[in-house]
Amino acid sequence: MPTALITGANSGIGHAFTKLLISEGYTVFALDRVIGRELKELSCQNFECDLASSDSIDQFASHFRSLDEPLELLLNIAGVMAPKADDALESVAASTLLSTFQVNTFGPLLLSRALLLSLLQAKSPKLAFMSSRVGSIADNSSGGAYSYRASKAALNSIGKSMAMDLKEKGVVVLLLHPGFVISGLDKTDDTRNNPEAVQPEEAAEKLWKVVRAKGLAETGTFWHREGFELPW
Repeated sequence: MPTALITGANSGIGHAFTKLLISEGYTVFALDRVIGRELKELSCQNFECDLASSDSIDQFASHFRSLDEPLELLLNIAGVMAPKADDALESVAASTLLSTFQVNTFGPLLLSRALLLSLLQAKSPKLAFMSSRVGSIADNSSGGAYSYRASKAALNSIGKSMAMDLKEKGVVVLLLHPGFVISGLDKTDDTRNNPEAVQPEEAAEKLWKVVRAKGLAETGTFWHREGFELPW
């Protein structure tokens, strides 16, 4: 069976992807900072991993590498978003910027790098990063969300660079935008009340169609869950 690793697997899109890939026959390694009851009940291997901690990332990666098995799919889904009141021009603090970048930007880069040898063992490896349309500089028409927006823009840059570095090695790298999703990421009712918002299961199913359809010709590109490409 192919192997997939998913971060942010305890809830939201990460949890939906975990269930989806188990049903698709993958051996799933499910990572999150906290492993809840519902995740423990799934037929996957669960590991506590804090993406804000390089030590935690290194500890897990060392364990995974010791298994000496190929990693066909790495989905970097875990993310955090500060409350809007704390992420505005007038209020954003260095501590908010740092904590957001640690999870949304630095963590995915460090984990992906740590698991690179396992990805390269696979015949057709894919590496995906859960970005956001707010990380698009060209598409920014509303401002605000300074730490979240910047962390996703930086993640896009990292994903693009990794795509260029890994193309000759056969690794497909994709940046994904899930659209509005009803989850615990946004603690306000803004997303829940948005008519375009979907449940995590629908977002995961549509994003999975995108991931499956893309190959090396599309590596380093940015995709909406509905299947169209987004600008940087």
